[in-house]
Amino acid sequence: MTAGSASLRYRFIAAVSGAALLLGACTTTPVEEPAAEQETQASTPESAPVLDSGLPIDAAPEVPAGKESWTECPYLDTHWVAETNGQRMTAVGVDERFDVPACVFWSYPDEPQAQVIVRHLQDEDEATAVVDWAAPVDHTEPADQPAGWMGGRGGGGRVPDVDGAVYAVQSGPVAVVVFTNQGQSFKAEQIALEAIANLGL
Repeated sequence: MTAGSASLRYRFIAAVSGAALLLGACTTTPVEEPAAEQETQASTPESAPVLDSGLPIDAAPEVPAGKESWTECPYLDTHWVAETNGQRMTAVGVDERFDVPACVFWSYPDEPQAQVIVRHLQDEDEATAVVDWAAPVDHTEPADQPAGWMGGRGGGGRVPDVDGAVYAVQSGPVAVVVFTNQGQSFKAEQIALEAIANLGL
């Protein structure tokens, strides 16, 4: 090999090495998010769903048209309710603010003959609070039907703010409340059991 060719070869190697170094310096390294930021994103809980339009524990059904309404209850047959409660049906309405529409049934008096409220709450404590509102422990007897459900029942004027009777029970985060204008809670219980069965609760 001549001195000239050796010199040319060394210059070529040096040029290739320099280009490789230059390319290496230009390559960008992905920037990782700080560990703390990743942790914060991973630990941020999802927002809890808003149930029953955010209605309070003591929300009662509202039917704007009142006794002028005739909207069938989606889970209780109108004729069956009339037969069970022992009164002719003159109007029926629903309150769709509740996820499961609350149902209100009227006969001739201005006050409803029956009201049915089905609540899906965030947890068992909230469901129990609904039952305690409708059937206060100090003014009612225990209710335990259907199996797996617990709550209270009362009538005969013993339950404050209730003109008639109430049957209210809960299972897990679900509460079912029935008010009737009857003096005893048996008919309210029958309506509650029918609603629970028809809804598959």
